Amino acid sequence: MAGQEGCQDGEILDLLDENVREWCMQRLGGRFTPPQKMAVPLIHDGRNVLICSPTGSGKTLAAFLAIIDDLFVRARNGGLEDSVYCLYISPLKSLANDIHKNLSLPLEGIEEIARERGVPHTPVRHAIRHGDVSRAEKAKMARKPPHILNITPETLGILLNSPKFRESLRTVRWVVVDEIHSLAGSKRGVHLSVSLERLEDLVKEAGGGFTRIGCSATIEPLDEVGRFLVGAGREVEIVDTRFAREFDLSLICPVPDLIETNPEDLAASLYATVHGLIQEHRNTLVFTNTRNGAERILQNLRVRYPASYTEENTGCHHGSMGAEGRLLVEERLKTGAVKVVTTSTSLELGVDMPHVDLVLQVGSPKSVAALLQRVGRAGHRLGEVVKGRIVVLDRDELVECAVMLREGQNGFVDRIHIPENCLDVLSQHVLGMALEGEQRVEGMLEVFRRSYCYRNLEEEDLASVVRYLAGEYAGLEERKVYAKVWHDPETGTVRRRGKNARMIYFLNSGTIPDEFSCDVLTRDGAFAGSLDEKYLERMNKGDVFALGGQRYRFAYRRGGKLYVDKTNDRPTIPSWFSEKLPLSFDLGLHVLAFKERMLEAMETAGTEELVERLLADYPVDENSARSICAIFEQQVLYMGGEAVPTPGRIVVEEQVDRESRRRLYFFMTNYGLRFNDGFSRIVAYMIARDVTANVSVGISDTGFSVSIPLEKRADPARILRSIRADECRAILEEAIGETQLLKRVFRINAARSFMILRNYMGRRRSARRQQVSADMLIKFAKQLPNFAVMRETYREVIDDRFEAENIRRIADGIGAGEIEVALTRAASPSPLAFGIATLGVSDAVYAQDRLTMLREFQRRVMSSIEGGAAA
Repeated sequence: MAGQEGCQDGEILDLLDENVREWCMQRLGGRFTPPQKMAVPLIHDGRNVLICSPTGSGKTLAAFLAIIDDLFVRARNGGLEDSVYCLYISPLKSLANDIHKNLSLPLEGIEEIARERGVPHTPVRHAIRHGDVSRAEKAKMARKPPHILNITPETLGILLNSPKFRESLRTVRWVVVDEIHSLAGSKRGVHLSVSLERLEDLVKEAGGGFTRIGCSATIEPLDEVGRFLVGAGREVEIVDTRFAREFDLSLICPVPDLIETNPEDLAASLYATVHGLIQEHRNTLVFTNTRNGAERILQNLRVRYPASYTEENTGCHHGSMGAEGRLLVEERLKTGAVKVVTTSTSLELGVDMPHVDLVLQVGSPKSVAALLQRVGRAGHRLGEVVKGRIVVLDRDELVECAVMLREGQNGFVDRIHIPENCLDVLSQHVLGMALEGEQRVEGMLEVFRRSYCYRNLEEEDLASVVRYLAGEYAGLEERKVYAKVWHDPETGTVRRRGKNARMIYFLNSGTIPDEFSCDVLTRDGAFAGSLDEKYLERMNKGDVFALGGQRYRFAYRRGGKLYVDKTNDRPTIPSWFSEKLPLSFDLGLHVLAFKERMLEAMETAGTEELVERLLADYPVDENSARSICAIFEQQVLYMGGEAVPTPGRIVVEEQVDRESRRRLYFFMTNYGLRFNDGFSRIVAYMIARDVTANVSVGISDTGFSVSIPLEKRADPARILRSIRADECRAILEEAIGETQLLKRVFRINAARSFMILRNYMGRRRSARRQQVSADMLIKFAKQLPNFAVMRETYREVIDDRFEAENIRRIADGIGAGEIEVALTRAASPSPLAFGIATLGVSDAVYAQDRLTMLREFQRRVMSSIEGGAAA
């Protein structure tokens, strides 16, 4: 960990070339920000550095100043060759464009100073290379490479196998990985980690080595992300100045009572609140959690306040828009030409926004990291206050946002999960390395194990990938899955196979999956609409969903078509499911601790004192504080203190729905959507086995519901206590074996592993066509022993999507008696179970249905409380 103060301004200036020093005096007044004071000397000394610092604190210059200085010294001494010295790797093309402009400023300024002083030097060139760059530009770069090359992770994977450009990478001395938090938690990051190790070998062959620099505004755990950046066995310095900026954060509830307020009044209050906040500030950025939400809020502002919001002074930005439209909005936002822009997640990263002075979040961002990343867009300069407001319309989210805001201000950040031993990514790099020439499998294993993501890679895992790529499984070729490499078991070597191997690699590498929309058809052939394929991940036979104002029951899927039956039953899967951000497991634990503290405080304090404590200890408004108090007071009066989940207690609430003839169990865990998705499948599998009946499941961040026929009865407390941590994986494998989720992930991993080609001989194959192929291949793949693509599919679902490590942790806690299971029964759902009980009608179309249910639940609760008080 670098010293918290770093060097003094004068000490940093003394490190720099006189022309660079002069530019720093002219542009920065000779003063440096905290991350610059700490990082510049370390990078100057050739140390690997992870810089974690808020948006607008000068991270980019902290990463580049020592590099620019070194390049100018080389330029003055005539030692700057036509080759690449620095790679800047970013996850977004828009961020690449931004950094390109940011680099131009110091490079052009320093060159001008050098010219004025008559100092001869070679100009330092920088360029962008990604998918949107023309062939002519790429050819020009190959002939005369830039000294600083700005790329995406996918481009690096291609350049390592590009005969023309590969030689220019041998001179790389620095690699800067920006927004590392958005890469480390995904397979893009896994792919990049191996690419960097392959680059390391290439540079070492030329007698060199390179320094690694990572940048992020919000990430945890820093030590692990540092190891991800530098690979196994290397040292890394951590520059942690995350809290170098002042935050002004607050939670707003627009009405005193979210249940008793009718939808029209709630909408009016929401937009009045949003409008008032926008008008109090020069420029506002509004985040929602869905693309549809971003469009809807902007449209409502324009309709309700036409004098204030026009097409000229407002904009919307999200991933479904065209690139030209997004760039136009970004430019107008950067220059302060718009009053307000609404967005989903697309403006979280990188894009410099000096004019935004308020970030407004509608709904919970679900993690402290996302919260800080989003509000960091405001006051985009050091010394300016980071101002953010969260407006919430859901009672469960009031509690989590109050906790999130306080924990964020106190320095807590959720941990990211870094995927490990991904066999589909391994397949890409085995083929990529084979394209370079004959490789020893033993040597490849050494390269892979230097990557943090593969530090524990077993020989057998690599061997299974080699066997697959070499076509050593009978039946693959009959299904048009052809071998990509030659494997000689005698010599332990691998080399490329076939003249098309290089073309296949170039056209199909990368980890970002293709996606498609499914056509929804009734079984008599009538077209009902379309659904995002992600929506199918949770869908099982018999599930009911809403589409276009009608309700449908899922029957079966064939490729890209979903076959359904019309029904009047209540939906079991809410329409937001495919877009919903998951509550982080770590934040869920903090919410549980808050619930325990509320229980303890209620033993000695009345309502007014509780409200005052919340207002004093948490950044919330009075409506939020009173609503939170009401939830807990009603819960305890209705069901007792043992009906409140805590870090040491899971509450299971049993209900009887005589109208639907179903028995319902509400499992209140608060561990987040990913955990509950996996854990609910284990519980549902065990209950179905016990009661021998169809089981329906609904999941949310606060818990999950399991529904069985009324005449059946389960023992959920016994089932939870019987779950063994070492059995969870086997149960999950069994539970997901025939699911739409497994089929979709198999298709994506088969494409990543070159089992299904997304692009062959320049002909694109749609994701729908890929899914048809995957559906035909998956049954065969399951029968193959130790088959890499199938194993990776199960691993990704269980370890990455379900957070199996957290499931094992909780199962261990229950088994050891550290977490008790409290079974409660009531005639109607309790206040803390309202969100789970109304899961099926959490739709915009059925907002009135949901409100009617909530009001009825609330009426029953209050009637029971009042009846109890009278008795």
